[in-house]
Amino acid sequence: MANESNQRRLALWIVLLAAAGTFSLTMGARQSMGLFLNTLNTHTGLGLASISLAFAFGQLWWGLTQPFAGMVADRVGAGRVLVVGVVLIAIGTSLVPFMTTTARLILAIGVLSAGGAGMAGPAVLMAATTRLVPPEKRGMASGIVNAGGSFGQFLFAPLAQAITAAASWVVALQSLAFLTLLALPAAWVLRGTAQQAVAAAGAAPVKKETTREAIGRAVRDPSYRMLCAGFFVCGFHVAFIATHLPGVVASCQLPAALGAWALGIIGLFNIVGSVAMGWAVSFQGGRWRMKSLLSLVYATRAVAVLVFLLAPKTEFTLLVFAAVIGVTYLSTVPPTAGLVAKFFGPAHMATLFGLVMLAHQIGGFLGAYFGGKSFEWTGSYNWMWYADIVLAVGAALIHLPIREAPAATAVPAKA
Repeated sequence: MANESNQRRLALWIVLLAAAGTFSLTMGARQSMGLFLNTLNTHTGLGLASISLAFAFGQLWWGLTQPFAGMVADRVGAGRVLVVGVVLIAIGTSLVPFMTTTARLILAIGVLSAGGAGMAGPAVLMAATTRLVPPEKRGMASGIVNAGGSFGQFLFAPLAQAITAAASWVVALQSLAFLTLLALPAAWVLRGTAQQAVAAAGAAPVKKETTREAIGRAVRDPSYRMLCAGFFVCGFHVAFIATHLPGVVASCQLPAALGAWALGIIGLFNIVGSVAMGWAVSFQGGRWRMKSLLSLVYATRAVAVLVFLLAPKTEFTLLVFAAVIGVTYLSTVPPTAGLVAKFFGPAHMATLFGLVMLAHQIGGFLGAYFGGKSFEWTGSYNWMWYADIVLAVGAALIHLPIREAPAATAVPAKA
């Protein structure tokens, strides 16, 4: 009996290591791209707004690919989708230094790299984890997987900065491309579909519902729509900070290397936030409401940005701000994924969470693009910070009416 328990525990940790490791490598490479924004501007002479457009399109495309990648993963398994995604990230990242027009940068950053990251992103990884771990451990498991993405950002941003200083920015990008390929073995661990998991458990399906029916049921649910609206705000915040924080550092006349360290600090403290949120979601069978946790996260962001705007812009201030934002950065993912699973179950989890991620990335497109445009228009990022505060307060309020109960189920299948 003890051996069987140890084997189950080992299998669980292998799944978590595979999913968290994949997210670490893909998110680390993707979130470090903002370090090269000013360098690309100097190298190509295209202008900050044009470069920002490529990054913004990447935010949007990352979101657009996730529901479709989720549909494919639900049908043919996560493993194949992850292999294609990782390879596309490597190809797109390695091509960036050779792209000298806006259209080509959109192809490399916005289509190949971002599309690959979407295929190997949270929708597929969270769904695979939900499918492979026991229900009572899903909250904590999603927090650990999410923390993997944070660890990647913590590790990759200073690493990319160090390689750039030691060799060149081109070598740094090629190195990031190579490192993402280390995620390929994880695809074998995470292979399989939701239907195979049901069959392996010896359980019969309790309902018969197509992907189209599941999507229709979700979009008619007010709580699901409010969840998407809140995640839209999260995407706006995350993309603006990931893309333009090095520019914020430069506008404050602080050392350029501080941008990489700030991104790394965000990643480090997001590990704390993600694991803590996963624990909170799972604590005593869900003692704390997930919608309340989400409201708290967004309210914390609003306060953090307001204090940062009012405080003197020093290295210490920036790093403290990065730490606070880091705690809230992606800690929204475990309760958001948990609510989707609670509403609709695991059968269409990749597809429905993929749609929530699409809303996230529409916000991300606006955050990345208008970050560059607002700086060109006004010479500062202040108006973006004001927008961050207003949207964060709105997101904190919109989660409160969410009903934490399973949505109405489909018609049971006939015997």
